[in-house]
Amino acid sequence: MQSQFKQRVLGAVLACALPPATAQSADQQEPTTLPAVTVSAAADTGASLNPSVEQERRRLARIPGGTGIALPQEEGKLATLRDVLGHQPGVTVQDWFGSFDAPRLSIRGSGIQSHPASRGVAMLMDGLPLNEADGSYVSSVLEPRNAAQISIRRGANARSPGNEALGGEMDFQSLTGREERGRVRLEAGSFGQQAWQAAVGTVGERFDGRISVSGDRYDGFRHHTNGERDSLQANLGYRGESGFENRSYFAWTDLAYRIAGALPMSRAYGDPSQIMGDGNTAQDRLSNLYRRNPHRNVRQTRLANRSLWGNDALRHELGLWWQNADVEEQNPVRASLWGSDTTGAQWQTTGAPNETLRWRVAAAWSGSDIDRDFYAISPQIGALLQRFGSFDLSARNAHLSAGLDIELAPGWTLVGDIKWNRVERDVKSRSTTAALDREWSYATPKLGVVWKPAANLRTYANLSRSHEAPTFDDLVVTSVSMSNPAQASASLVPLGVQRATTVEVGAEGSLGSGAEATRWQLSIYRSMVDDELIRTTDAAGVSVGTYNYVGGTRHQGVEAGIDGGFRLAGNAFEYRASWTWSDYRFRDGEFAGNRIAGISRHFVNAELLYLADGWRVGPTLRWQPLDEPTDHANSSGYAQKRYALLGLRAEYRNGPWIVHVHGDNLTDKRYASSISVTDRSTPTQMLLFPGSGRSISAGLSYTF
Repeated sequence: MQSQFKQRVLGAVLACALPPATAQSADQQEPTTLPAVTVSAAADTGASLNPSVEQERRRLARIPGGTGIALPQEEGKLATLRDVLGHQPGVTVQDWFGSFDAPRLSIRGSGIQSHPASRGVAMLMDGLPLNEADGSYVSSVLEPRNAAQISIRRGANARSPGNEALGGEMDFQSLTGREERGRVRLEAGSFGQQAWQAAVGTVGERFDGRISVSGDRYDGFRHHTNGERDSLQANLGYRGESGFENRSYFAWTDLAYRIAGALPMSRAYGDPSQIMGDGNTAQDRLSNLYRRNPHRNVRQTRLANRSLWGNDALRHELGLWWQNADVEEQNPVRASLWGSDTTGAQWQTTGAPNETLRWRVAAAWSGSDIDRDFYAISPQIGALLQRFGSFDLSARNAHLSAGLDIELAPGWTLVGDIKWNRVERDVKSRSTTAALDREWSYATPKLGVVWKPAANLRTYANLSRSHEAPTFDDLVVTSVSMSNPAQASASLVPLGVQRATTVEVGAEGSLGSGAEATRWQLSIYRSMVDDELIRTTDAAGVSVGTYNYVGGTRHQGVEAGIDGGFRLAGNAFEYRASWTWSDYRFRDGEFAGNRIAGISRHFVNAELLYLADGWRVGPTLRWQPLDEPTDHANSSGYAQKRYALLGLRAEYRNGPWIVHVHGDNLTDKRYASSISVTDRSTPTQMLLFPGSGRSISAGLSYTF
């Protein structure tokens, strides 16, 4: 089955890449200056497989909702996803162990407890999904060092035809040979952190290409968190006649890291570097992680191709992708070994017959075939014991969408979209007769309006629906006794689709100009969610299952950001800050009125930098101002305590050279960076993941 998928998608990608070869032959006979015309058109319309930052900003300005752009190459330190996404309003990044291990990503409360395979946000690489067809993804395979920009469309503001999740989407746009000829990067820091990257690019009249190799090593602040990651990414692009573009992409990632696990409250704040097994209590002896050896190994290979052709009146884009993943994920009581093949295709056509009308239609299909085996774990040596579950998993998705932008009056644009979706999740046991076949069909409409009363001010409002089908991590549940691994079983849970209706209003704009301009954005949203997918853990912090909450939930919040520059007493400064307020509650049912645990109600990221002769130096702040519950019952006496982390950022840029030094948590604050949420907790339960202590890192980058 897997080899058939590989042959099918490789053939499709090669077929898609053939037209450039034909065009090249013609170009050799008749040289032309059309590339200059193509670049000019892209600058005017934003029609390019690799839009510039300004082109992407113009695209996002047509969306009636909250969006953002992160620029990784403007950040000195790029060791983790938080380094590049931490200042984005509305984006929650919760470190697990503070390195390239899979951090929790959430937007507007999406997939709060999905981990280590996440869901709730569509992760795109160059406009094509990175998620498996069941909606899950592994955030640790994302490499921000290779991204020119990350386009963030929060909530229903996603534009990819295959996404209808509550959280929206992030699109990592790769650097190409046209943007960077080469780079060497070295980084090192506390807790054995080491990283390196070497990239080289080339560009000609028609073709360009880039290849990058990188590596990361980490010993860890906490015991049993060492890991390593190696990545290779490459792309080859072609620009032909009449606006034709084609680009092929290759990505390979091999990563492995050990897992420290959660701690009870007293130990998380007493000695945060320890793990279960460092003490001499009965709980330590039972949960000894040195012996049980929880860890995660992931190897993923990805091949994709995109083509773009046409003009402003009628433009087409075709994307094809295939990826294979081999994963070994072992928690303290069981191991999950699985391999997947995912194939997909998407077609988008846009038109603009005049200046007051834009239309779009799209279709997308994706499918994943996964084989997954579950094994009990020896409490003494962490070795695999009996296999207690073996499953064939199949996910299929089909999407059709259409949209229309109509300029009602100068400055006023009405935006409407509707998507039709058919989703299938099939599970079949290879060892028993157990099976689960789930199929859903639904429409997700959206209606919004954009008003631009001035060139530097944009306001918007929208009303939308979203749907999210369960992943296989939700549908297949395991139960293993920590004291008796012979008592192990796997079962299937017939979950339903999570549905939500969201209303959003907001605005963004700027004041001033040049280096002293101030840019700001503000979005306010409210989502009424039915059958929310709630995942919980047991007393050891191990996931025990997912259920649809029948009482309904409500997600509402504010996403605000500001950045800019100013002068004071002849000195230049720049600043940026984001504030995310997340108020998520159960509307009715067992936990009526309680907060949904797992996401900070308030979170602030800020920095203020002094600028002088290539230097940028100043303090940074990460602040959670309130204690947060660790369970949905909001039990007293057990909380993720409030914290403020002070840091320092220092960078020096001189031509192709960049030198940076970063200090994090300089006061060595003891805090919990994330939580394993349960329905009801007691102080002895292992639910808190301690954050890293005081750390210093430094790096050097040279571009050529």
